[in-house]
Amino acid sequence: MPLRLIFMGTPDFSVPTLLELVAHGHEIVAVYTRAPKPGGRRGLQLQQTPVEEAARKLGVPVLTPKTLKTPEALDAFRSFDADAAVVVAYGMILPQAILDAPKLGCYNLHASLLPRWRGAAPINRAIMAGDAESGVMVMKMDVGLDTGDVAMAERLAITDNMTAVDLHDRLSRLGADLMVRAMAALARGGLQLKKQSDDGVTYAAKIDKAEARIDWTRPAREVLRHIHGLSPFPGAWAELENARVKILRCELAKGAGAPGEVLDDQLTIACGEGAIRILELQREGKARMQATDFLRGVKVEPPMRLA
Repeated sequence: MPLRLIFMGTPDFSVPTLLELVAHGHEIVAVYTRAPKPGGRRGLQLQQTPVEEAARKLGVPVLTPKTLKTPEALDAFRSFDADAAVVVAYGMILPQAILDAPKLGCYNLHASLLPRWRGAAPINRAIMAGDAESGVMVMKMDVGLDTGDVAMAERLAITDNMTAVDLHDRLSRLGADLMVRAMAALARGGLQLKKQSDDGVTYAAKIDKAEARIDWTRPAREVLRHIHGLSPFPGAWAELENARVKILRCELAKGAGAPGEVLDDQLTIACGEGAIRILELQREGKARMQATDFLRGVKVEPPMRLA
């Protein structure tokens, strides 16, 4: 039985869930997203969010309120007479009155295995912390920060070759399928909820650009996970010949030396323990490129160092 749904989301991560809900016959009565922001080469053009672009193509009404805390916002939300709301990386706090408005509640898709990595940057933090796995969960929302009762979950292994964008894309697709199954269960009255554990709670703080500088004194696997957890944005960086270089992808390599030391002509760099080999990088003001292409134009060899 299809549901009348309000969809609330903003970035690319949210779009597959919106499209899958439509494809499975649910009626999206409205889409809430963040307001367009200045963009383009000169910052003069207003750029819609990926969710708004998708909703416009579907012909669904789009709302971009600055707040949901006013009586007017609540009246507008209630006017859609939705069975439930689906929230995927919306980026705005939902007050209790909004959470209570849909008949069956509001359901959030979160990109972690709650209660680990509640908060803003669960994908990045899971990789940076060296976690062996991540996943997606559907929870019924309450006013806390990702504290609601969990309905369904899917797990996904994190490998050393996985960057934040790799994990993002896989979890986005996995989450879309999970939310469709959750809404099907909700429609037939069979969605079961389980209270989150109080053990193992961690918080995924928003990424600060100050974290992006690479610390070569750390063991190689920690350096690799730091690099991959920040790829492609904001991008972990080091200095080569006094110029900043973002490192976007790497692999563990054999070798030892002083931290940051260039060990060969293939961009193998020594860490506090072990070494990594750079596979993809980006110089300031340049496009990202494969290390092999970079080395055709720039000679990097011992005894050079990355600071």
